[in-house]
Amino acid sequence: MNEIITKPRRGRPPNASRDNQDTKAALIRSGLEQLTETGFAGSGIDVILKKVGVPKGSFYHYFASKEAFGQEVIANYAAYFMHQLDKCLADESVAEINRLNLFVAKAKIGMTNYQFKRGCLIGNLGQEVDLLPESYRQQLIDIFVSWQTRLAMCFQAAQDQGDIHPHIDCALLAELFWVGWEGAVSRAKLVQSAKPLQDYYDFFIAGLVTQSK
Repeated sequence: MNEIITKPRRGRPPNASRDNQDTKAALIRSGLEQLTETGFAGSGIDVILKKVGVPKGSFYHYFASKEAFGQEVIANYAAYFMHQLDKCLADESVAEINRLNLFVAKAKIGMTNYQFKRGCLIGNLGQEVDLLPESYRQQLIDIFVSWQTRLAMCFQAAQDQGDIHPHIDCALLAELFWVGWEGAVSRAKLVQSAKPLQDYYDFFIAGLVTQSK
């Protein structure tokens, strides 16, 4: 984010009528919107604070630093994303090989609803890694690994059902999916269409089905 707040200071105490936790949650939501739409380099703390109606001097009543604020925004997004992913990949009404399609369908709806202004926060920040605090790097890596692990478990279950070739490395397969998926999300934002998401999924799954026969 742009260097708008230069150093921590005590500032004014928050308005007594405002619930601290609600305000903190609102700041995280505002930060999430800003970072997802404009990225790290294009975001400024003052815009985030203005949307919530929090004076700049009160920022450090809620967060120890700008770096800590960013870490909480990232963690909040990652938790929400994993919850949505788990709901799709754990849906027992759908065969394991087809559960990823539930996630793709939700992603298409989500990007369309936001008019393709938002993509994947983790993927966006990964592309700006050289501009980020160094502590963000491992945090982003760990989040990607958690997504890969969850998807690998689903692929493994599909493999056990005979829907994926037994010699395919499910962990590597899951990693490759997310590498390609982030590119598809970026292309969807660029062309303002969900078609790249569906095209990528169809191509990816077609390769698995071919190899499983």
